[in-house]
Amino acid sequence: MISQTNIAKLNRRQLVRDILVDRKDALIITGLGNPTYDVAAIEDHIENFYLWGTMGLAVSVGLGVAISQPQRRVVVITGDGEAMMGVGSFATVAAAACQNLSILVLDNEMFAETGNQQGLTHGCTDIEKMAQGAGIVTTLTATSSQHLAQARELLFTTGGPCLVVAKISKREEKKVLPPRNGAYMAERFRRGLGIEA
Repeated sequence: MISQTNIAKLNRRQLVRDILVDRKDALIITGLGNPTYDVAAIEDHIENFYLWGTMGLAVSVGLGVAISQPQRRVVVITGDGEAMMGVGSFATVAAAACQNLSILVLDNEMFAETGNQQGLTHGCTDIEKMAQGAGIVTTLTATSSQHLAQARELLFTTGGPCLVVAKISKREEKKVLPPRNGAYMAERFRRGLGIEA
């Protein structure tokens, strides 16, 4: 197991920028908080679906989109707190075995949205191992920029389901808030998919 407290940490916003630099036609689903702020800061795209107030459901929503859009790559970008809240979804993802689904967990080892309390992954909890135990075979824990090419390969190219846990620094970034109206976001995302409301 990787020692959670003694490893290198990536800059969160820069990592997301590097991951999304060539997203091709991937659909991006973001968990609440920092994942949404980061993706919106880089590009508020019609094929980004931001989740507000749905703690623990980003992976489940991503799975639903992947099942309904099998010809498109679906990348879920979420945080460690949300991944832990919805950890049971890893088993459903593994059972569904969607080739077009990948998950990026931004792990800063704290609960940023509720006051920066120390998170579960700061100690003995390892999200990559939990996903493997649930049956997700293709996984990676990224701790430095040397892992970027492999992370991008898993997220955008390798047959899924794939999971990348990125160990990120606790550095604060400016919050960029995309639209928060859920009905509007759903309608916009459907338009991006060419689905009539």
